[in-house]
Amino acid sequence: MADVAAVRATIVARANALGGRARAAWAGFGLIQRGVALGLGAGLLLALGSLVVGGRGTVGLGAEGEAVPVVLGTVAKDPLPVYLDGIGTVQASNTVQVRARIDGEIIEIGFKEGQAVKAGDILVRIDPRPFEANWKQMQANLARDQSQLSDARANLTRLIGIGEFAAKKQVDGQRALVAQMEALVAADQAQVDYAKAQLDYTVIRSPFDGRTGLRQVDIGNIVHAGDQTPLVTVTQVDPIAVLFTLNADDLPMIVDGMKAGTLAVYAFAKDNKTKLAEGNLDLVDNQIDQATGTVKLKATFPNPDSRLWPGQFVNARLRVTLYDGLSVSANAIQQGPNGAYLWIVDGEGKASMRSVVVTRLQDGRALIDSSLTPGQKVVVDGQYKLQPGAATVPAPPQPEAPVAGSTAAGS
Repeated sequence: MADVAAVRATIVARANALGGRARAAWAGFGLIQRGVALGLGAGLLLALGSLVVGGRGTVGLGAEGEAVPVVLGTVAKDPLPVYLDGIGTVQASNTVQVRARIDGEIIEIGFKEGQAVKAGDILVRIDPRPFEANWKQMQANLARDQSQLSDARANLTRLIGIGEFAAKKQVDGQRALVAQMEALVAADQAQVDYAKAQLDYTVIRSPFDGRTGLRQVDIGNIVHAGDQTPLVTVTQVDPIAVLFTLNADDLPMIVDGMKAGTLAVYAFAKDNKTKLAEGNLDLVDNQIDQATGTVKLKATFPNPDSRLWPGQFVNARLRVTLYDGLSVSANAIQQGPNGAYLWIVDGEGKASMRSVVVTRLQDGRALIDSSLTPGQKVVVDGQYKLQPGAATVPAPPQPEAPVAGSTAAGS
């Protein structure tokens, strides 16, 4: 027993000595040396842990023999409308700056600011009294000269009735007097018409159905025919127009669509979801803007509820044609060194790659030109885990953000 106690005491003494030297060595390490030592220790522990787990280098999804969960879609062949999207500005169909055509005092304002008016509605009245007096004076001059013309004609008739007893010179003179009086009466009639027009200008009416803007003058002001400031501006908002631009590369498609019939245009709000109005394409500008490579188009929209307003920015969608080819979800399209491709899944659930030609992206669908067949299964999510020949298992689709607008492939 004494020997055992001695051996135990010797082991304890040596352990204490080793612990002391280790503590002294650690105290002598700097911060960098301590970090290296801790890193080596942690790496050693991880290596030992992996050996304890079973010795496999990696464990997780995609291990050999494990089916890959993917979201599947189908190749469709349904008619799809093809749209071209552009940013547009709403413009009034007609705009007129109402000005006075005569000088005078405003005695009546017949509208309220922002009021809807009809063609012919009275907007402004100017004091008509000076113009009424002038018109009556011109009418009096006309009546006087018409009376003198009647007398000259009667004298000519009497001279002609005398026959050879009347001097030829006298008859010719009377004929000249009649012609002179006829010319004077015609001039008087022109003066009457002009005075009546001036009188009519004292009442200013709306030239078309529209809406008034801000009033620039008040009752009692003197206006002149040469004033630059309009009395009010009237705009026609129903129907209303939208001017928008599209890529000039799409011009052949637009022209072909116009030859086939009237093209529909839809106006959307800034969120590109709220449809404001639906109209028709009126015209394509006769030249391309070389600085931007775009072409201007104009569409007309019925606007009975005034959802479109002059100066408003909208997103315009022009429906140019109806596509009757193959399409898949745009999420199925992948890009590789050799171009676009997608993953197809056969009846046994095996995945394989297939090259495709994408002609256009339209509302979340890719319009494709390839040898795929309608109803064929394609992978729309989970492609990054796939390899040729890999087994797949269907997975529920994830909610997607709505896709708005359309673009040509490669743009």
